Amino acid sequence: MTAADLLGIKRTKAYTLARNGAFPVPTVRIGRSYRVAVASIVELFGLGREPRT
Repeated sequence: MTAADLLGIKRTKAYTLARNGAFPVPTVRIGRSYRVAVASIVELFGLGREPRT
């Protein structure tokens, strides 16, 4: 599964957003592809946080 899949966008749109610096989380360009840290996706969706009591 890719970051684009998780965000519900097509691969072409994801590359366009990454190229323009508008992807919802930080990206790193490696060669011709972009990489997204899993931690960034987890944080975006608010997962992994301890529930507040």
